[in-house]
This record gives sequence, C-alpha cells and structure tokens, in this order.
Amino acid sequence: MPPRSKRADAAAPVLLTGEQCSSAEPIADIPGPGRWMVFDFAPVALFSLKASQATSTVGRTLLVPTPYVIKMAVVDACLRAGWLINGPEADKLVRDLAACELRIGVPDRALVTHTIVKVRQEPKARKPGVPYISNVAYREFVHYKGPFRIAINLTTCTQTVADLLPRAMPAVTYLGKRGCFVQFLQAQRTDQLSIRFTQPLGDGMAIPIGVHLAWLDDFGPEANFDALNSYSDTPIKRNKHRKFVQTLVPLGRVRSGPGFTEYEYQAEALTPE
Repeated sequence: MPPRSKRADAAAPVLLTGEQCSSAEPIADIPGPGRWMVFDFAPVALFSLKASQATSTVGRTLLVPTPYVIKMAVVDACLRAGWLINGPEADKLVRDLAACELRIGVPDRALVTHTIVKVRQEPKARKPGVPYISNVAYREFVHYKGPFRIAINLTTCTQTVADLLPRAMPAVTYLGKRGCFVQFLQAQRTDQLSIRFTQPLGDGMAIPIGVHLAWLDDFGPEANFDALNSYSDTPIKRNKHRKFVQTLVPLGRVRSGPGFTEYEYQAEALTPE
C-alpha cells in the first residue's frame, strides 16, 4: 500500500452539527438559531485590494475583500492579541479556517475612483546609491456607502473556531491594503443569507443582471501557516495553499465617467420573479 501522508492520518476536525446551529442556544454568546454567523463592519477609510491579475503599475481593485484576506486578518488579530502562542497553534487555526465557508455581504453602493499617482519603486537597472526612482502608477480606491457584512457557515467550523470568531472579528481593524480601516459593529446569527451576499459561480448557473463576476481568492485545501507566513521561505502554491473562486458579486454598474465608476446593489434586478 502507498504511504499515507501525515495530514491524511490526522483525525478529521469535529465540526458543529446542524442540530447545534438550529438550536436557540447561544454559540460563543451569539444567540441562535442560525447556521450563519454574520459580522457587520462600517468602512472608515477608502478600500483598495489589487486583483491578483493586476500589475504593480496598473492596480485594478476588487470591490470587496476576499475570503483569503478576511481569514488572514483573523489570524493576524489572534497573533497580535496573544491568543496564539506558538507556530503549531497558528497552523491549526489556518487549517481549520481553510475549511470554513465564507460569504461577503455588499454595501449599498461602491464608488471606484480612477487615479494616477506618483510612486517610488526599485529601478530595473540597479545603480549604486539609487535604491528607488520616481514613477507614475494607476490606482483605484473604493468608497462604500453603508456597512458590509462577513458571513461564516458554522456547519463548516470547529467549535474552537466558532468560539474564537466573536472575539477575533472585533479586533480586525483593516481589510485590503494597509490603511483600509474598518470598524466592527455587531454580530448575529441567521438561518439564510439574502441575495446581498456573494455566491460562487456554479456549473450551469445563470448570471442575473445587476451583478459582476470576480475571481476571489481563499485558503486552499492544504493551506498551512508556514506557506502563508510572509516571513517564511516556503512558496505558496496555487490550488494547494491558495485557490481562486469565480464569484458572483451582487454589485452592478450604474454609471461611469472619466475618473469614476459607480456600482450599486440592485435588489430588484436580483429578486426572482
């Protein structure tokens, strides 16, 4: 028989059951019932998160934070707060978060500004005493009107993760680029998500009017702390440590001009007849 991997030999994590989630009993002090734990955030600064396909000088932005960014923010918050005291604990959290299903609830509007900014970057031809040179770059920034939401499916979470999330989410201070600050508002549970939330594009799924498609990254099936750690030399492998999911984002373009594009949540376009 072929040798089994260490990960295959490890005991499968014990997830919360549907019965636990459908009960009115609180989970981590968040009263039920509801299998989705939803966290509301208010943006307090412009949002920007460069799409993975963008170059360093042409930084097209996504309209919403990705599951990968949100899960990394949870890990970062736990490390800063001292709730993870060593590498194995951080590695276990990353592996548990990789299995968690996460959706993003969009704000009412998202206004994208198209700007040309001056930047400092390393020259292609290195010269002694000249570490950086001036250049121009295209950047996009998003102004949100209204709060946005992060929903996590509790039936894909372990009890440890479910208990940790209500403590970790309020400690998340920015999502996307550094300086894209957010403010935690509240947490609640619900049985069903509205059409305001993102949804992975499935085979044969019709694409309604009033949405756009985006590739949002997430933890891969074999994500681990060593690969995702910025200070580690271990390379991140696509579809192993990090995956990309084509996702329906319920924000439709309503108007645009020379320096902006405006998107809006259009409930009437998304509601089935």
